[in-house]
Amino acid sequence: MSQHLTTVAGVTVDTRHFIGGERVASADTFTDVSPIDGSTLGEIARGTATEAAAAVAAAKAAFPAWAATPRAERARLLHAVADGVEKRLEDLAMVETCDNGALLRSHRRGVMPRVAHNFRFFADWLLTLEHEDFDTRGHTNHVSWDPAGPCVLITPWNAPLMLATWKVAPALAAGNTVVLKPAEWSPLTASLLADIAAEAGLPAGVLNVVQGYGSEIGDALTSHPDVRRISFTGSVPTARRIAASAAAHLTPLSLELGGKSPLLVFADADLDLAVDLAVEQYDNAGQVCLAATRLLVEEPVAEEFTRRFVARVARLKQGDPREEATDIGPNIHPRQLEKIDGFVQRALAAGARAVIGGHRRDGRYYAPTLLTDVAQDSEIVQEEVFGPVLTPQTFTGEDEAVRLANDTRFGLAATLATGDAERAARVSARLVAGTVWVNCFFVRDLRAPFGGSRQSGMGREGGTWSFDFYCDLKNTVTAPEGFASKGCDAKGGKNHG
Repeated sequence: MSQHLTTVAGVTVDTRHFIGGERVASADTFTDVSPIDGSTLGEIARGTATEAAAAVAAAKAAFPAWAATPRAERARLLHAVADGVEKRLEDLAMVETCDNGALLRSHRRGVMPRVAHNFRFFADWLLTLEHEDFDTRGHTNHVSWDPAGPCVLITPWNAPLMLATWKVAPALAAGNTVVLKPAEWSPLTASLLADIAAEAGLPAGVLNVVQGYGSEIGDALTSHPDVRRISFTGSVPTARRIAASAAAHLTPLSLELGGKSPLLVFADADLDLAVDLAVEQYDNAGQVCLAATRLLVEEPVAEEFTRRFVARVARLKQGDPREEATDIGPNIHPRQLEKIDGFVQRALAAGARAVIGGHRRDGRYYAPTLLTDVAQDSEIVQEEVFGPVLTPQTFTGEDEAVRLANDTRFGLAATLATGDAERAARVSARLVAGTVWVNCFFVRDLRAPFGGSRQSGMGREGGTWSFDFYCDLKNTVTAPEGFASKGCDAKGGKNHG
């Protein structure tokens, strides 16, 4: 087998970049390791400014033809990509589980079908994307969405392919070309996506995939003068660096960042439902930006809620994510494990108490943790841990619940459990969050806007909001008179007189 190919769970993956329709190697590589057992998955091409420049050049060269491609043809090709994803769903699910440690059953049943849906949704939305013309003193206003140009998309490791295609699909549908830079801790399914796109007939240079470690390639991509849009999902510190880099050319940004979301449980809530919602926050070993890690429970039911919650968590099985019975897999990287444990140990040293968990397990597994006796202004309450760590607090009444919920620098999401529809409406209206779930969690419709407030990001993704970002909106204002007198007679024919 070629030195540039690796085999993961029987699936062959090319470890080189994909630039201008060709595989491109780098002078150096980095090692990709599975969080499940620490085994080496492959040596990945380690891109630098050289590969970044080549990828942007390829995207720039391919842009005019792709932008001019009729909407129906672009939509057809995106549906062909979705067909390819569905054809290779099992390969994608297995490779991504090995690469980032998320549950195989979730990849098979939810994540990878959603990847295909991302392409189909934006392909179909493109075909209906119209704004009704409107009149201004007899003049017609026509709004159009013009493709912006090459886009740099930088995606995270916790849901690699789903979050990548959440950006790739609307960017391509809008008529842009793309340079995708996946996270270095989980790069493999982005490489498979490049193969699928090529097999679907996507023209060379329309989708480029470059791999690299941190700022070695990221700075070169985000500061490039030919890049017209940058979309990033990840941490606040990295977003600040990207924003500073993009500022040189005023490149528009879409940033979906971290969160420290609350779950508000009122005394009138269905407690079993509320406990289920709370346990769900351990999904993907807590590595979910939307996770409601702050459990805010009304005092009269707090003790009973905690009792039921602890009993439910005790039944969770943590282990190999490839096994059907597993509920919680590993954390992705030793560095992430150190970060999680650092938060927990500092909280314990400051007086917090671990009701459950509070420690590592063998390998890269961290026990589901509930830390009580925490102050509102403490680090563990204010900062994103991005691991299986929750903190309970109590409140009395709506005002205190809202005050505690809004008292962080984040505003990505909030979850609310109550049996009172009027209370749900009142409290939801007062919460600072891009998404509020009432008596549910993680219900996502691509027609709706998604994004964060405060330091949880800027911009929105989904439906027309995605096209608004990935396009230059144009308004054409046309006067009702003047055409017939410019080279045409009244019947529309040439006026040679």
